[in-house]
This record gives sequence, structure tokens and C-alpha cells, in this order.
Amino acid sequence: MNNVKNKPPTLGVIYGNRDFFPDQLVTEARADLAKLFTQLGITAIQLDESDSKLGGVETHNDARKCAELFKKHADEIDGVLVCLPNFGDEKGVADTLKLAGLNVPVLIQGYPDDLKQLSPARRRDAFCGKISVCNNLVQAGIKFSLTSKHVSHPTSDSFKHDLQKFLGVCRVVNGLRGVRLGAVGARPGAFNTVRYSEKILERHGISVTTIDLSEIIGAANKLDANAPAVKNKLAEITGSTPILAI
Repeated sequence: MNNVKNKPPTLGVIYGNRDFFPDQLVTEARADLAKLFTQLGITAIQLDESDSKLGGVETHNDARKCAELFKKHADEIDGVLVCLPNFGDEKGVADTLKLAGLNVPVLIQGYPDDLKQLSPARRRDAFCGKISVCNNLVQAGIKFSLTSKHVSHPTSDSFKHDLQKFLGVCRVVNGLRGVRLGAVGARPGAFNTVRYSEKILERHGISVTTIDLSEIIGAANKLDANAPAVKNKLAEITGSTPILAI
């Protein structure tokens, strides 16, 4: 994954669609997210409206197309947003994520119904669709995040907050990929609560390098306290607050 600092976030977007729900809701959702992504400086990797019916994912063939697109941009995609303008097709969403194999954070968003517009032309039922999608992802072993409200419109303050929080999750996850941690000294003997497994971390791409505290102290004692580099580093660490020698 790309760990460049200050890199504009890039999200893969899956628009779930269901054949017997109104299709135009997908077009409206694309416009809503395009406006929001522009505000937040987010780049979207998503099917074009000509790639499938209005750019939604409804069939297995749609899922394969979307997965191939995500694979082509795997080095760019920080996370995936699943948008449900209507009930959506839970198998299409799950198939896309399984076939893409990105292993990035996933956020599930569903549109709320307008209680004054429940006619066949406007009914969404994304509330139930989101439950179905999440159930399928659990069965497939795909981890995902939820919005603070079960359904929320992309223009709402709550969803904007959820999306920004999700982007933070993406930054943390991507920042930890391939990270190399330094373990200084052994843990206190009386604190089993801080035990961890280096082997488990290694299986997730995180390596640990150990060093004894005495080695650090020995190297520090060899430094010239009056050297400009040492003084500058101490000032940087302490905020110019003197360190008392013990």
C-alpha cells in the first residue's frame, strides 16, 4: 500500500443495486458522493456508468468488473466504501470484495428512506439491505466498519464525521503495513498484561527488532552533551525544557 505522507485519500466505491428497486437512486448517489468527495479531497475508484447498469454492482458479472478495476488500482486504494442507495445486492458486494482481495478497511453506508416517498419509484429499503450485506460479509470473513447511524445520507453531518473517522482508520491500517517496531528492553516481570506475540505481528507484516536498554544507555553516554546536534535534538524532544540529571 502507498504510505506517502499527505497523500490524498483514495477510496474504491461499490454502489449496490437491486433489480426490482428504482435504478435512478444509484445515479443520485453517485452525484451525492461526487460532491462530498470533492469537498473532502477524496479520489474515487469506481465503475463508470457505462461499465454496468448506471455503474452499480448488481450481478456477478458486475462484481467481476468492479473487482478487476480495484485490482488495477490496488496500490492506490486506501479503503472501500460500500454505498447502498437502495436495498442493494448483498452477493454482488461480497463477491466484489472477495474477488478484489484488497485487504483494506471497508465502510458500509446505507441511505435512509424518506417516509413521505415510499412509492415504488422512490422506495429504498437500504436499512434492511445493509443488514443483508453485513451478514454476507461476516459469512465471508470480511471485516468492515459501520456508520454511527444505521442509515445516513452522504450529505448529513453524521456521515461526514463517520467518513473522516474511516479515513483515519485507513491511514492507521496502511501506516502499519510493513512497519518495523523497536522493542527496548524486556517487559516488567510483574506485568503479563503487556505480553505480545512477535510471530502474530510477523504474520501481519509487522516485524520487531529488539535491543537491550543497556545498549541504548551506553550509546547515549558516548554522546558529547555540548555537540550542536545533541543540543538541538534535546530541545526538540523536551521543548527546550532542561532535563535534570539523576
